[in-house]
Amino acid sequence: MVVGNHTVTLFILQSFTQDPWLQAALFCIFFTLFTVALAGNGLIIAAIHCSPNLHTPMYFFLVNLAMLDMICTSSILPKVLQSLVADSTISFGGCLSQMFFFTWSLSSELLLFTAMAYDRYLAICRPLHYSSLMSGRVCVALAAFVWFTGAFNASLLTGLVLRLTFCGPNLIAHFFCEIPPVLLLSCSPTFLNNVMTITADMFLSGLNFLLTMVSYGCIIASILRIRSAEGKRRAFSTCSSHLIVVTLYYSTVLYSYIRPALGSSGLLDKAIAVLYTIVTPTLNPLIYTLRNKEFKVALKKLFSCSPK
Repeated sequence: MVVGNHTVTLFILQSFTQDPWLQAALFCIFFTLFTVALAGNGLIIAAIHCSPNLHTPMYFFLVNLAMLDMICTSSILPKVLQSLVADSTISFGGCLSQMFFFTWSLSSELLLFTAMAYDRYLAICRPLHYSSLMSGRVCVALAAFVWFTGAFNASLLTGLVLRLTFCGPNLIAHFFCEIPPVLLLSCSPTFLNNVMTITADMFLSGLNFLLTMVSYGCIIASILRIRSAEGKRRAFSTCSSHLIVVTLYYSTVLYSYIRPALGSSGLLDKAIAVLYTIVTPTLNPLIYTLRNKEFKVALKKLFSCSPK
């Protein structure tokens, strides 16, 4: 939509398909994933909150991850579901809001993964000093840094988009308002936006990925030095779930954000975006809980509790 001053006030999100049957099938799939993501992450928060024995740094960070996953899916999926059954338009303000909350959750999760890897490093490689190095105050400080830095990055990148002029076309070649495809529609120079986006990606994706891998390199080396097979199994079980989640998340995010063709949004790009915006937040609760006996016990207690 173009008004008198040639400023776009409404964007059109590119749909997955025009086939009504496929749209109905995708709606059912995405609605199921959305429900599972909200319910699963909500149960993680409730179970950990109600179980004093789970009030440890590892579970504290897991609660933060669950909250970020809920923000991520809630910022993307409602509009995706709407576009599958009704119109696929989004206002300029709605697009910026979606962009901000998605960027906030994505940035914060990348930082949180590093904090979680550092926690596992201390627990396995420096167990005697773990309680002092990962105290409650340190956990709160790390979480505050994660949330604040993510919010600052989202505010900066979204604010840079706000200063641009959009005079048409208004079709976003993606199913949500991600920064690269939105920049392609700008009539203003986007050099500063591109530089800041790439810089943020290098810091949040590249540097955090490196720090996470260094932490796990030290963890694996420490585990290999354990003589007993049972000791190795127990040590590895404390970090295997996080390693699986990190691998899934970084493999999709690094592909999407560190690539030569900035803003390319083909079918493969959409499929990858679905993985890290919808599928991964849904799988996280399952990955962290299916092999965790402590959490299973806490979950059973949560379900067995009845109001007195």
